Amino acid sequence: MKTRVLGRSGLEVSSLGLGCMGLNHGYGPAVDKAHGIALIRGAFERGVTFFDTAEAYAQGANEELLGEAVAPFRDQVVIATKFGFKNGDPAQGADSRPARIREVADAALKRLRTDHIDLFYQHRVDPEVPMEDVAGTVKTLIAEGKVRHFGLSEAGERSIRRAHAVQPVAALQSEYSLWWREPEQVILPLLEELGIGFVPFSPLGKGFLTGAIGADTKFGSDDFRSSVPRFSQAALSANQALVDVLGQIARDKGATPAQMALAWLLAQRPWIVPIPGTTKVHRLEENLAAEQVALTAADLERIAQVLQQIEISGERYTAASQRLIDR
Repeated sequence: MKTRVLGRSGLEVSSLGLGCMGLNHGYGPAVDKAHGIALIRGAFERGVTFFDTAEAYAQGANEELLGEAVAPFRDQVVIATKFGFKNGDPAQGADSRPARIREVADAALKRLRTDHIDLFYQHRVDPEVPMEDVAGTVKTLIAEGKVRHFGLSEAGERSIRRAHAVQPVAALQSEYSLWWREPEQVILPLLEELGIGFVPFSPLGKGFLTGAIGADTKFGSDDFRSSVPRFSQAALSANQALVDVLGQIARDKGATPAQMALAWLLAQRPWIVPIPGTTKVHRLEENLAAEQVALTAADLERIAQVLQQIEISGERYTAASQRLIDR
C-alpha cells in the first residue's frame, strides 16, 4: 500500500488503517479470537501498518487482541490507542486526570505487549480537566519514551489549539464521511493551519455507505446502532437516496460503494487516513482496494452536486453520547 504522513508529525502510516473496535466491541458479538488475530495479520500482509484501538473497547480486551496479533511484527506497525473515560467505560463519563492518563498508558502497554504507544489519543475532551494538564501529561509520557505522538478525538477548535500549544498534536480522530461532513466547516482548515493529520473514523457511515444496510435492517441489542437516531427505520429510508446515487457513481467507475466512499475521503486531503473496520476478510480486501480508485475532478464535482441535493436525516449519536462531544 501507499503511505501517508499525518500532518507535520513525521508519523508515516499506510493510506488506509484498520479500526479494530468492531472485532469485539460495539457491533454485536465478539468474533472468535483466532479469527480476529487472523484478520489483523491479514491486514498487515496486505500492507496495512496503522491499527486503531482503545481502552474503552471491550474494557481493554480489544487492546489485548491487537497486541497479540501484531506481536510478531510490532516494530513494523503503528498502534494508536486512547484514554479518557472513567474506568474505561464511556457510560461513566470522561476522566482525563493526569494520574488516570498515566494509569491507562501503563495498562495499555501491558495489554498491547509493547514498550511504547505510537499514537495516544484523548478519546473525548474532559471539561473538568484543563487541556493544558492533559497535553502536559502526554508530553511527559513522550519524554519518558512510553508514548511517541499525541492525538485528540472529537475535539473542537479551542481544545485543539490549547493542546497543540503545549504538545504538538499529531492527529485528530473524528467522524468524517459522505454522510457526516461537519469537519469541513472549521476543523479541516484548522488542521491544515497547524499541520495536524486527520484520521476519520466511521468512514463508511458505520456500514451504511456500503449499501448492505436498508430500511428493514434490524440491529441486535448489543449493536450500538440499535439506539442511534440515524439508524432508525425512518432515517435509513430517508438516507437511502445517498447510497443509491453513490452506488450508481461507483458502478460507473467499476468500484463498489464502499470503495467510492473511501476514495472520496482520500481525495479530500493528502494527510487524511481513514480507518475502516470490518470482521470479514473479503470486506478488508474490498476496502483496501479503494486506494486504487482514482477520482477525477469531474468525479468529485459529480459527488459534490449530489451531496448538495441530499439532506441526511437523523442525529449521529444518542443524546447521552452527544454530551461527550467537544465544541
